[in-house]
This record gives sequence, structure tokens and C-alpha cells, in this order.
Amino acid sequence: MSKKKSPPAKPQNPPLINTQRWAVDTPADPLLKKIFAGVAAVMLLIMLLVAPQTGINGDDEFQYDYSQKLVSYYKTFGQDTAALYIEKGNMHNYGGLFDLVSGLANDALGNDIFDSGYHQVRHVFIALFGFSAMLFIGLFVVQLAGWEAGLVALLLAFLSPRFFGHAMMNPKDIPFAAGFAISLYYMLRLLRSMPEWRWHEVIGLTLGMAIAIATRAGGLLLIAYWGLFAGLDFLGKYGWGGLFKDAQRVLRYAGLVLGVSVTAYALAVLSWPAAIASPLSHPFQALAEFSQLGIKIRLLFEGSNVMSDKVAWYYPVLWMVKTIPLTVLLGSVGAILIMPIILKRYAALPYWLAVFASLFPIVYIIYKDAILHDGWRHLMFVYPSLVALAALFWYTMSRQASTLPYGKYAIYGLAVLMTLDAAAFMSKNPRLSYVYFNPIGGGLQGALGNYELDYWGVGVKNALDWMEKEGIIGENMTDTVVIGTTFFYPLHFQATGKYKGMVKPVYVRYGQRYTERWDYGIFPSRFFRGPHLRAGTWPNSKSVHVIRANGVPIVAIEKDEQNFAWQGDQASKVMDWETAISSFNKEVARHQDNELAWQGLANAYLNTGKFDESVAAAETSLKIAPDDEQSLLYLGLAYLNKNDGNNAALALQRCIKVNEESPFAHYYLALVYQATGDIPSALRHAVRAVELNGRFRQGYELAATLYENSGDPNTAAAYRNAAAQLP
Repeated sequence: MSKKKSPPAKPQNPPLINTQRWAVDTPADPLLKKIFAGVAAVMLLIMLLVAPQTGINGDDEFQYDYSQKLVSYYKTFGQDTAALYIEKGNMHNYGGLFDLVSGLANDALGNDIFDSGYHQVRHVFIALFGFSAMLFIGLFVVQLAGWEAGLVALLLAFLSPRFFGHAMMNPKDIPFAAGFAISLYYMLRLLRSMPEWRWHEVIGLTLGMAIAIATRAGGLLLIAYWGLFAGLDFLGKYGWGGLFKDAQRVLRYAGLVLGVSVTAYALAVLSWPAAIASPLSHPFQALAEFSQLGIKIRLLFEGSNVMSDKVAWYYPVLWMVKTIPLTVLLGSVGAILIMPIILKRYAALPYWLAVFASLFPIVYIIYKDAILHDGWRHLMFVYPSLVALAALFWYTMSRQASTLPYGKYAIYGLAVLMTLDAAAFMSKNPRLSYVYFNPIGGGLQGALGNYELDYWGVGVKNALDWMEKEGIIGENMTDTVVIGTTFFYPLHFQATGKYKGMVKPVYVRYGQRYTERWDYGIFPSRFFRGPHLRAGTWPNSKSVHVIRANGVPIVAIEKDEQNFAWQGDQASKVMDWETAISSFNKEVARHQDNELAWQGLANAYLNTGKFDESVAAAETSLKIAPDDEQSLLYLGLAYLNKNDGNNAALALQRCIKVNEESPFAHYYLALVYQATGDIPSALRHAVRAVELNGRFRQGYELAATLYENSGDPNTAAAYRNAAAQLP
């Protein structure tokens, strides 16, 4: 007779988190593994084909400069110290891994910064990092739930237009995201086997963390992640009592955590000259600076043009909700909602690792009220873990529904339907997929005039390609073509070398685009005011071609044959008002939707005492471009000269609402209030005018007069004294 087995003894220190159940609930499937590998290979091929054709982004001017300085630093063995401190753009606060590797490759290939090959090499490296992020998050899910779930994750990551688009041209956020994805995968592999480990897994985690830190100082977060989840793993396996009963095991955990972290940090420092100079302080100083992101720019958000330090706390969350594919959006939220089901099927620790990696940075950024811009690109490193959660949701739901007839196919069918919009967008717009908006809020059409579209000017290359196809420009051209643009550097780097200097880029602000003479203009929708875009008056009648995505204008190519608006602007500069009026009238006769020509007329009529005509011209300009600041200012001045204080005040108040920091609007509004006897309001705006422009002599003089009228001669004298010091 066999001896009856006694039941296992209960552990005296039960684990806090179940980390023992690591086996997936589906058997290993060699076919699925091969499919996974085949899909990954096709993805890589597509990315390597699209990346070299994609335009460069508007921030690359800083990257190129840093890359060249990095190469020089290492080639001279640290003798050339230009990479240690870079004032413009503060690139020395970024790790140099990507720019060093791509810079050395371009140096070896002999590519000049103006060669197309230079940018193509960089984009190939970016694509490799982007592919790595997709691949390793797929493998992360494989470790948790098997090859089928991993395949779902791989496809979801690839069919994410925003992430794919950035993986074609973003040298900062994509390598950073890749470092996080690689780290999460190897972290999971190590946690699965600890306190034992395999050296290739240790090396993998070390390299993943090093890649992240050597891209951005925010990669230091991974050290905290590693320490936290290694600690949770220990407690889950051995309980609190394990801390006191097995010193050798505790030391083994601590040694691995410390060893990986220190080695990753050291490797990251090796490609970061400023960190080499101050290895124990500079990365942390950079992290502190980036947590505040002090660079402030004007953004288009929810239809309003606001400064980046004034946007609502939910700025990144709303951007993600509107631009992440519905499958990932619903899946990542769903993975939280069905948490009890997931935790019954899979090990808890990797699930919580994915949840923590997805949510903690978002919550922390909101808590710190950090300044963000350009959508959620600064949070792109959380996207791989969000994809992991989404894949886990869809796979788990398919398993739950598998007991029903066709239940599994129904779940996956729903996932496919929710992915079609994103997949179709990518297939139609592979080089501009980063401008994607999902159906929430009306897709790209609903986003026009409410959110930034091509905020990095990537579509400039699409415009150049069209102009070359039409024979307007070409590599063998003999006549110079001047192209005005709001994105000078993408145009400069992509056109100057290729067209041998025969394409001359000129920087212009769109609201002042006729201050320079140009033959063609390339204008992405960035820097437009929301009301102008929503008015439907852009692209205008001067546009000879429009780069569109799903029918929505992204970049307009304008042609300026007669240069009448430029002639009017030149005449205005020398106060030749009659010539200005004549030139601007010739322009609006041909292009009635040219708001700047009407604006120029408003100014010219104002200076010739034709105030009724000035009002009419300014109002016409505002019909084309509502909330145009300069037109509102001229309208207010015209009404002020007509002694129409009410309408003058309305126009100037509207101007201040558009741009609170306009000293002239405050000054003229002060004059309006002074004329109506409202001295306190006049004084408030006069003081604000000189606060905004400390060299505004007329503002000081007006404030002095108003202080005298208020019975404060001492302050009035101080303002007059300040005015006397100015030219």
C-alpha cells in the first residue's frame, strides 16, 4: 500500500503578491512563434522602407548640431569640448547615444549634413529603435500570456499611427521608448527566475536601462522601477520574514539590483560628454530641469491658442484619448476594469509592472503640473506598456468568450473593426501618420483648427517632393527659386544640398509672410490661430497645391507671382501710403481671401485718415482670419480715430483676449478709457503696457499723466523720469 501523503504545511509568512504562477494558460505553439517572427520581419521591412522617405522634424536642427559636436568630442578624445555645454536648445542635458551613433555612421559614410543620405541614415536608426520598442513589448506579453497574446501586442503596437509616425523621424522620444520597452521585458525575465538569473538577461536589462538614460535623464526612473519591483518580487516569494531569515538571498537580490543599476548608469554616461565631466551630478540636474520643461511655446488646444504653461491639467490625457487607436484605448482601460479576471489567469507582478509603467508617469506629470507641448510625445515611453495592457485585455476576453460559439472570433473581430480606421490612415498617409486623430471628436477633420496637426513640419518634404515632380524645382535646375516658409530648418536641410543652392529658403512668420519676397511658400498649419483654420479660408486662392491627409489640409504650397502684397509691405515700411494702397488693392483684386493684403490696407487707410475704409478693410481681414491680432489692433485704432469709443474698446479688448501680452492693445485701450473718464481702468492698462514693454516711452508718459489725474504726483514723476531715460 502506498503511504498517504500529508498536506503541505502552510507558509508562516504568506506572500503579499502571488508571483509564483508564471506559467501561461496556453501551451507553447511553434506555429504561433513562427507567425510572430514573420510578422515582426514584415514590420521591420515596412519601417525601413518608409523611414528614409519621411521628412525631418522641426527640432532636428538642435540634434544635428549636437551630433556633430559629439562626433568631434570623441574623435578628439575630449579635446573639443563644444558638446559639454550647448546654449541653444540645451542639448547637453540629453544623453548622446542616438546622435553619437548616427553621427559616427554618417561620418564614416562621408555624409554631409545637407546630403539626403545624412537624414536617411538617422531615420533608419530611429526606425530600428521604434521596431525594438514594438518587438520587446510583444515579447513582454509573450512572457505573461503566450505567443498569441504577444502577437496581438505586436500588431497593436505597429498599427498605432502616432507611434509609427514618430518611429520614422523622432530621434529623442523613440529611442527613449525603446529603452523602456527593452528594460520592461528583461526586468520581467529576471523577476521570473530570481534569485537565480541568466547573464544574457542581466545584460539585456542593463543595456535597456542604459539606452533610456543615455537618451533622456528620465531613464533614471527605470532604476526606481527595478528596485521597487525586485523588492515586491522578494516579498511576494518569501514574505517579510524572508528579510530576516535568509541574508544570502537578500544580498543576492540587492546585489543584482545595485549591479545592474550602477552598470547601466555608467554605460549611459559614456556617451554623454556633460555627464562624463560631472558623472554624479549632471544627469540628476538634467532630470530636474526636464521635470519642469521650462521652454514655453504657443499651442493650439481645444480650439484656443494658449501658452504651454497655461494649458489645462488634462492636456496630455485628452491628447492621448483623441489620438490613440480605439483598440489600444479601450483595451488599456479594459485591462484595468477586468483586473480580477486577469489576476486569476496570470502572475500578478508583471501585470502590475505594466500598469505602473503606464500610469505612474502620467499621474506624476499631472501632479507636478509639468509643461508639455507637441501632444503627448514626451510621454511616448509609456505607450509600449499601454499596448501590453490592451493586448492582455483582448486576449483575455477572447479566452473568456471561447466557450461560446464563435465567441473568440467575435472578440477579435471587434478588435479588428476598431483598428481599421488607424490601419487605413497609415496605409494612405505612411509619411504623415503621426498627425492621426481617432474617431473620438471627429478624427482629423474634427481636429483641424482645434489641435495641432503637423506640429513639426514633417510635411515640408512632401511639399518639396510635389514641387520636384511638377518640375518647379530639380537637381539640375539653373534658375534660383526662393521659397518662404514657417519651418526654415526642415526646408533648409532638405533642399539646400539636394538642389545645389538653387533653392533659397527664407524664414517668414505666416502672419507676416510678405515681409520677404519669395516665389513659392510652403506653409504647414502650425502657428495658425484656431479660428482661422476653422473659418475654412485656408488654404487660400494663392495655393497651387495642398498636402492633405484624409482630405484635411496639412501643408499649403502658395505661389506669389506678382508680389503685390510684398510691394505694399515695402511701401508701408517707408510710409509711402498711396503706393501701399495701390499695391494692396491690386492684390485683393486677384486674391480676395488674402487677409494680410486687407490688413495692410487697413493700416494704410488708417495712416491717410481714411478711417471708414480702414474699418472696412480690417473687418474683411477678420472675416478671413478671425482673431488676427494686428487686424484687431487696426480696427480699434480706426474706431478710436472716429471717436467711436465703444467699438474701439470692443476691438481692443478682443485683441487683448487673443494676446494678453500685446503692449499696444493695452496702451490704446488706456486711451479709450481716458477719453471716457474711466481713469482707474485707463491707468491699469497703461501700467500693463509698460510692464510688457519696458522701452515703451509713450506708455510711461500716458501712465504719468494718469497718475497725475489720480492725485499721485510722486508716482507720476517716477514714470516721467523713466520716460526721459528712453530714446
